[in-house]
Amino acid sequence: MSTTTLKRAAVAVAVLGVIGVGGAVAVKQSAAVAAATVPVAAVAASAAPAPVGAPAISLPDFSSIVTQNGPAVVNINVTGSTKTAFDPDAQQGRGDPYADDPFYEFFRRFQGQQRGQQRQAPSHGLGSGFIISPDGIILTNAHVVRDASEVVVKLTDRREFRAKVLGSDPQSDVAVLKIDAKNLPVVPLAKGNDLKVGEWVLAIGSPYGLDNTVTAGVVSAKGRSLPDGNVPFIQTDVAVNPGNSGGPLFNTRGEVVGINSQIYSQTGGYQGLSFAIPIDVANKIKNQIVSTGKVVHAKLGVTVQEVNQGFADSFNLATPEGALISNVESGGPADKAGLKAGDVIRALNGQKIISSADLPSVVGLSTPGDKIALEIWRQGKPLQVTATLGNAADKTAKADAPAGDPASAKMRLGLSLRPLEPAERRDSGIAGGLLIQDAGGAAADAGVQPGDVLLSVNGRPVNSVDQVREVVGKSSKSVALLIQRGDDKIFIPVRLG
Repeated sequence: MSTTTLKRAAVAVAVLGVIGVGGAVAVKQSAAVAAATVPVAAVAASAAPAPVGAPAISLPDFSSIVTQNGPAVVNINVTGSTKTAFDPDAQQGRGDPYADDPFYEFFRRFQGQQRGQQRQAPSHGLGSGFIISPDGIILTNAHVVRDASEVVVKLTDRREFRAKVLGSDPQSDVAVLKIDAKNLPVVPLAKGNDLKVGEWVLAIGSPYGLDNTVTAGVVSAKGRSLPDGNVPFIQTDVAVNPGNSGGPLFNTRGEVVGINSQIYSQTGGYQGLSFAIPIDVANKIKNQIVSTGKVVHAKLGVTVQEVNQGFADSFNLATPEGALISNVESGGPADKAGLKAGDVIRALNGQKIISSADLPSVVGLSTPGDKIALEIWRQGKPLQVTATLGNAADKTAKADAPAGDPASAKMRLGLSLRPLEPAERRDSGIAGGLLIQDAGGAAADAGVQPGDVLLSVNGRPVNSVDQVREVVGKSSKSVALLIQRGDDKIFIPVRLG
């Protein structure tokens, strides 16, 4: 089985089929036969009201958009170098034309490269971009120009320019280039965020180096969060392939609504899932790069988990939505605002947080110093909290758990607990909680392990076995255990009974 990965890519060719009319002819013929054999049924059918169908939808014609905006889409050729480990055994017999020479092994040993050493290997890459100002400002993906020593931009009129990378932001995957030219064609950028799911979109780029390839599709979803970034991606079914990264995604008005950035693929090629960076996000990053040469992201200072049904039952939530805080950075913005492990963030500035991945995509694209209003759920009750965002570049720290009282017992969860010894607290840096000596039953099935430290149950810090019994006794379906394992803190849902 091949491993499914999210790979950087860009847009390729899609083919639109045309529905034939043979089916309609067959329907008419069948109706005629029925009328000849059963006249009464035909009369009854003609008297019945005709069914009302959906309004006809005509396929859009993108030719005018291509004619008008195609000249502003560019091909990007990148030259650079990467460090690779030298393995002489891997080279032997694998594409080396001299591998069968009887003196090959002799000369190989004395060619000055030792096993495991790193060497600089030349690298080449292709991508796409688009011009947003007549004086040569170009937007593309950060991964297109990563490790580049030379960037060459080719226009549709076959002119080529060496480009300067004004700046790039790997977190949002946006880069800004500048070429020395004037009176260049430009693309219009969409204003606002009125793109709708199901709306037709068009992409122009250079898949596999095929300049100005045009593809079309529809918006499949908005605000899509991916594991490797903090961007609320636009998901489309536009055909996307390697080499088209950084190319524009147009709406039917000919405005750029996104930068094609990634694909979901098991083969490295197009499989119907393409992801674009919203143009309002890209424009914000561009403005920072052009004005300051760098990009600054904000942070809240929390580690969050997904709220599944087990957590929703544990925290008495009506629906499994929100971002569950498993750790709060000591002295960070969330800590200063009073947020705690076990809080569930349900909304930020009025915007609902459905998935835990929604939170970093909103916070990361904010500005340090911004004040945000959070709607949280704490111990079965809603709460309003205001926080001031910090700088993501600041060094993070970890919060300590509250101290506890000594005790031990065997719980119906299947946990054998005892307090940490003073030496264990000192060595681990954990101020309180209960050490899990043995795990069985429901807790073991959920992933709890001996050696873990139990910090809280359902968001309530626990320092004694009696406190654990009390919280578990009030829970009907499941409990959420906050566990510290090494340096990491994680909530584990344990279903009861």
